[in-house]
Amino acid sequence: MASTFPDYYAFLHISQTATTEEIRTAYKKESLRTHPDRLTNATPEEKRAATERFQAVADAYYVLSDTTRRREYDSLYSTRNRRETEPDVSSSANFFAQFANMFGGSTAGATPPGRPDADNVFGDVFEELLRPEVQRHGPWWSWTGGVCGAGIGFIVANVPGLMVGAYAGNRLGAIRDAKGKSVAAVFGELGGNERAQILKALAMKVLGTAL
Repeated sequence: MASTFPDYYAFLHISQTATTEEIRTAYKKESLRTHPDRLTNATPEEKRAATERFQAVADAYYVLSDTTRRREYDSLYSTRNRRETEPDVSSSANFFAQFANMFGGSTAGATPPGRPDADNVFGDVFEELLRPEVQRHGPWWSWTGGVCGAGIGFIVANVPGLMVGAYAGNRLGAIRDAKGKSVAAVFGELGGNERAQILKALAMKVLGTAL
């Protein structure tokens, strides 16, 4: 029978005395290793298993990175025997179904009944590293603005107008890129191969090796 209580310390491969910074570092490593978007040629079953693992790692970080949530989790953890806290990823969903209310229910960026959104957790933690990679691979509004501005400028003033219009449109588009969407949202809109390339670049920065 699958465990009904997840061992979040085992999910992140850390000790129960880990510091907040150690928890954050562990999450970065495990989320990159388990991110389903790096499996470009995976079968549906492999993709599903990776997605479950990626979500469970996000759950572990969500609980352990917050002092109050960690204290409440630890109080439950201490009452379980070793057999009940095996690192079975399916136990994480059961945990949130049973105990989400002790975290105050749904929170910003979470999906009912309080379980965090794995993509948003990933985007928040990796924002500083992810933003330049996302902008390099997918400056959607900058390109769109540039093309539209160039077209209007050419109609108004031929080639000189095209150049001025392209620049103005590009700058307006860049503002839209910066303020219109979160890094996680833009990352999710990229193609599968582009996401895999970004994850590989992040792995080199965080792990020192490509996935």
